[in-house]
Amino acid sequence: MGTNPAARAAAVVVGLEGLAVIALVVVQVLALFGGDAGDPTSGIALIVLTAVSAAALCAFAVAIARGQSWGRSGGIVSQLLILAVALGAVTGAYAHPLVALALAAPAVLGLVLLIFAARRAAALKTGRGEADGDR
Repeated sequence: MGTNPAARAAAVVVGLEGLAVIALVVVQVLALFGGDAGDPTSGIALIVLTAVSAAALCAFAVAIARGQSWGRSGGIVSQLLILAVALGAVTGAYAHPLVALALAAPAVLGLVLLIFAARRAAALKTGRGEADGDR
């Protein structure tokens, strides 16, 4: 069973987010070895957590591309978490609105695509797919 266009697009968005988080891991490793970390133990822990999230995003992207529901579910949760981080980036004493926008824009796009993909998968599962106008 092939995936629908919304699922393919969502897989691309989530995959690109995974690649961006991998790039963040590289930056964090370089900062750790460059002596920019105040506490190396905390720096290592942050790198490990960031790498785990990158692996999860990449796994979700592959699962979405394969039409597996756990990938869509994990992708939706990831997009909501990214939106929470974007909200934190736009508020507070050290607000960075452009960083918040850079985080929120792909997360909103990914969330919308994932919802459309989930609706399409549910419609196909219940037999209301192409024959009923793909509501």
